[in-house]
Amino acid sequence: MPELPEVETVARSLMPRIIGREIAGVRLLDRKLLRRTRGCRLADLEGRRIESIRRRGKMIIIECGGGIGLVFHLKMTGQMLVVRPDEPVDKHVRLIVRFRDGRNELRFRDIRRFGFMLCLAGGEAGSSPEIAALGPEPFDVTSEAFAGLLAVRSGKIKSLLLNQTIIAGIGNIYADEILFDARVHPETPASSLRRADLDRLRASMLRVLGKAVEAGGSTLRDYVDADGRAGEFQFDHKVYDREGEPCAGCSGRVKRIVVAGRGTYFCPRCQRKSGRRRIPTD
Repeated sequence: MPELPEVETVARSLMPRIIGREIAGVRLLDRKLLRRTRGCRLADLEGRRIESIRRRGKMIIIECGGGIGLVFHLKMTGQMLVVRPDEPVDKHVRLIVRFRDGRNELRFRDIRRFGFMLCLAGGEAGSSPEIAALGPEPFDVTSEAFAGLLAVRSGKIKSLLLNQTIIAGIGNIYADEILFDARVHPETPASSLRRADLDRLRASMLRVLGKAVEAGGSTLRDYVDADGRAGEFQFDHKVYDREGEPCAGCSGRVKRIVVAGRGTYFCPRCQRKSGRRRIPTD
């Protein structure tokens, strides 16, 4: 599933391609994609200009003129592609947005059909239940707030990082990479971490996510940006999907366990399972 770095990359790649352009029409090829409308119809988008694009958690919000907003969730295999109008429409394309200038069009493509779209009027896109339920953005949360979110919880730290109501945007790949970078075992109870540990974890979160955004995200299967370009951060993964391979930080081997129902990769030597402890600074 595309996570924060991938969705951020898609949003950034869409910005110069479609902001300011006038919509000529919208063609919905799969009704399952449209989860909900409120105060508007897709036909109401005709003649509207795209005013802004932003990411929130793992979702993309596109604001159009007249207060109409579209919210997209890519889920596992969703893609938002800007292509030539004469490019063949394959069977996995669920939505086509045409523009008045006719230069190219926006297509939502989704092999697994888990992705969804909302069409909301009155400026409600940013306050829809799907958005309102999200926790703070990793790049916005202060060290004090980050510690406050986690220190009082007894759940396993990996599970909490995946919880979108606590921190928005982190999924399985980056939770594993962040925990390895911070040298924290994925099953560690959050409440057992000292403030210094939590500060280090936050620093690792910012570092790993920042590097992943710079690399255009991780392409493991279907993910590409709006121009069809794959990400490159998968070549820098230290533990994710590397079971049995040598650890990048020691002479041990990467192990796989299941946490919160998700395959979880870590190094048993670098990320020792224990209670309260001091995390090494090197």
